[in-house]
Amino acid sequence: MSIPPASAKPLLTSACVALSVALGACGQAVSTGSFSGEQREVAQEISNLQSHVTAAEHAKICSNDLASQVVTRLQAAPGGCKAVIKEQLAEVDSSTLSINSIQLSGAGGQRSAVASVKSVYGGKTRTSTLLLVKQNGAWKVAGVS
Repeated sequence: MSIPPASAKPLLTSACVALSVALGACGQAVSTGSFSGEQREVAQEISNLQSHVTAAEHAKICSNDLASQVVTRLQAAPGGCKAVIKEQLAEVDSSTLSINSIQLSGAGGQRSAVASVKSVYGGKTRTSTLLLVKQNGAWKVAGVS
């Protein structure tokens, strides 16, 4: 892969980590049953993303699961968002994912959520934090740490 523009590098790294480690779960559904209301909506988006990762649905990940600002930056990379996602998913190994907690904040059009997720990847457990934002009535992944 050629080197993306400098403005895209930090976000590409975050997206790669999110997809390769935090959300690279294959073959096992994310449980949303312990959440209700808006927290359940957030958990469902994480589950949807996992399903799209498992099925290698690059276009759906870019159009349905990632926040618009993430997609805009990934589009700046050679081949655009779908190419970056495809390359990263090629490196995903089998793993499991569970949601530890979801915290909501903001009001109106400024809703956000922080989800703590635990993944097992390559035999190692890792806890990551996903940032989601509500855009046009749908939750979207905006970042990972």
